[in-house]
Amino acid sequence: MSSHLQVAVVIDLVKSRQIAERRSAQVQIETAFALVNSLVIPVQPLEATVGDEFQAVYESVPAALEATLLARLALPAGIDCRFGMASGDLWSVGSGATGPLQDGPGWWLAREAINEAHVREDARTPSLRSWYRSDDAKYPEAVVNAHLLVRDHVVGGMSDRARRITLGTFRGQSQAELAASEHISQSAVSQSLRRSGGASLVSSLELFTAGVA
Repeated sequence: MSSHLQVAVVIDLVKSRQIAERRSAQVQIETAFALVNSLVIPVQPLEATVGDEFQAVYESVPAALEATLLARLALPAGIDCRFGMASGDLWSVGSGATGPLQDGPGWWLAREAINEAHVREDARTPSLRSWYRSDDAKYPEAVVNAHLLVRDHVVGGMSDRARRITLGTFRGQSQAELAASEHISQSAVSQSLRRSGGASLVSSLELFTAGVA
């Protein structure tokens, strides 16, 4: 299979029925996802489709991994998302009220992936929020999903502040800038990145991207 397949991403909200002020929450979610779109250039922007579902398309697996991580970090407190990602062929079948209409194995596998994430989340790995499907040899499922299992566990254990600091680090903010925005010392920012696993998230994504380049 081609190593240049695009990556379809399907997103849904975790425990959406428990979210208070759903309309206000939707605005906050869309604001967070707009930030992600500005940080990771998509083929198809991360946007709402129907109900609690969002979709996006990325040029590569590393781009999809970065975007989905940043999405979780950028979401407001109390709101979380689940992601199904898949490398596969995608094709246009027309256009609709929400934008281009697409179909193809990439979308089918992405839906399989998000269903698998849901099953695993309800079973042995409650911190899991992401799963990946593909038979693309460049990005083996086992390797990507091993990364996602650990990544999601780390993010799931973060405080709101730790998420903001990690997001700021991905955005290129200095520790001094982050300290000022959080009203804490620069040393506290450094400690947060080490203790929360934020620094490891940054490094692991860099290594993953470099390792498959």
